[in-house]
Amino acid sequence: MAVTKQLRIAGRVQGVGFRYSLQREALAHGLAGWVRNRRDGTVEAVLQGGETAVAAVVAWARRGPPAARVRDVDVRDDAGGRHYSDFDQLPTE
Repeated sequence: MAVTKQLRIAGRVQGVGFRYSLQREALAHGLAGWVRNRRDGTVEAVLQGGETAVAAVVAWARRGPPAARVRDVDVRDDAGGRHYSDFDQLPTE
């Protein structure tokens, strides 16, 4: 069963390869969705796929790549109902 989660990751998460690394992790787990920087310094992502795979990438996001210092990860159910077929990096919003 597919689930969709929206993440907002705070801390030292921009300029450290977080988006690229999260995209790589998501693709390695067979997930679809997207990731982007936010102007407030956070990283936002939507993960869609199997529950176990989504949970694994959420757990990874709590650590991030080596140069990141994750302070908080807010995880919410995404009720938008959209189906994603790829995992993209979106422009900063």
